[in-house]
Amino acid sequence: MAEDPLGSQWKTLDRDLNRISQLEMATNYVARPMVGLGIAFAFILMAFLIAMIWFGGTEGSLIVAAAAAVGAYMAINIGANDVANNMGPAVGANALTMGGAIAIAAVCESAGALLAGGDVVSTISKGIIDTEAVADGQVFMWAMMAALISSALWVNLATYVGAPVSTTHSVVGGVMGAGIAAAGLAAVNWPTMGTIAASWIISPVLGGVIAAAFLALIKHKIIYREDKIAAARVWVPILVGIMAGVFATYLAMKGLKRIIKIDIQTALFIGAVIGIGTYFITKPLIIKQSQGLENRNKSLKVLFGIPLVFSAALLSFAHGANDVANAVGPLAAIVHANEFGDFSSKVAIPMWVMVIGAFGISFGLFLFGPKLIRMVGSQITKLNPMRAYCVALSAAITVIVASWLGLPVSSTHIAVGGIFGVGFYREWHMENRLRGLKGPVPVAKTIAPIERRRRKLVRRSHFMTIIAAWVITVPAAAFMSGVIFSVLYWIAV
Repeated sequence: MAEDPLGSQWKTLDRDLNRISQLEMATNYVARPMVGLGIAFAFILMAFLIAMIWFGGTEGSLIVAAAAAVGAYMAINIGANDVANNMGPAVGANALTMGGAIAIAAVCESAGALLAGGDVVSTISKGIIDTEAVADGQVFMWAMMAALISSALWVNLATYVGAPVSTTHSVVGGVMGAGIAAAGLAAVNWPTMGTIAASWIISPVLGGVIAAAFLALIKHKIIYREDKIAAARVWVPILVGIMAGVFATYLAMKGLKRIIKIDIQTALFIGAVIGIGTYFITKPLIIKQSQGLENRNKSLKVLFGIPLVFSAALLSFAHGANDVANAVGPLAAIVHANEFGDFSSKVAIPMWVMVIGAFGISFGLFLFGPKLIRMVGSQITKLNPMRAYCVALSAAITVIVASWLGLPVSSTHIAVGGIFGVGFYREWHMENRLRGLKGPVPVAKTIAPIERRRRKLVRRSHFMTIIAAWVITVPAAAFMSGVIFSVLYWIAV
């Protein structure tokens, strides 16, 4: 029987179309990362053009425009790295989807930066370098440019390897390195640097201890009770009230400083009033929500879901209000020095600069944030709504305590420290319960030591990577900044 020529043609066409379809799928897969890079580059270019138009024709407009582009690049990196600390626990606990977390964080980060972002920032990052040691305005501008470039590059590298690092410490290291390159070791305020170095240890440990303490409270008062739902009806409203009071205090102190200056006593009073009010509002809602729930741990997760979402949103708002200065602080210093020919220890941030910072953080979160959100939320240790709630609450409390003590702390170190605290507490608690069991020796006690280490609830590889990244952030950013300043100054002169 003769072969149908038309059928043969259709088979050939199908094969060709199949090859083309596979090629298109491969091209889309390879090009997917390039889309994010393209959008990020377009935003950086737009920031450059906005600054050129704003300062067009004036002396020094090119350096200001270049600084605006680098500031936009830094803001993108902050969104990709720092925001994961706020949203990671909620996503890891399945209280939020990745898309929902990104949407909430983008809105709250931008709102925090634009509505409550500090209108005055320290141009030398909390007194890291002595302005008198860098007397020349041009030298100062190049030093700030080098600090901005180095800190942005370091945060970008940390995001690439999957390490949540402190953008605040990156900027501090950048400013220190540029100051040393410009005026020598004497330009650095070493007592201030010593305080910041101490915060590397104090802030994550404090965050971890507070998170572990709240998890211990929840286990003792709710999870290990015979009637879990009855216990939850008593304690969940109290915990939500504590959360509301703490965040009210946090926002009053840190998030609303542009609108009104509030001392810690007033902030604590505001927090107490809102916390008590939230308790009485929440109690009947929790009783209603708990009706019909089974007496098991899975039911408890439902009661902590909504408070966890609100805590993540509030953390993002406060983060946008505070950490936008990491992206635009050196940029604002360059703008001020270019406009007035000198520099001051404090300068106002123009609104166009704040917009670059706010939208850059949102773009970075949307384009590159999911990688670090997954790392913080699920790859360090397993989180559920109760554990994630403890992490979020500890982050806010630690910032308040650190502000009261006058310690410069990192929100990244606190949040990740809280996750470590929860994980290590669970390990200790599990071992403690096994030691207390009577009767036959549990299987978990008889397995090989190597296998027991493999079953640890905190992944040691991530723990060591993150700690190493924290330790080298300041010196690495400082070294890069010193080299970049030397190159820029050599080119300029």
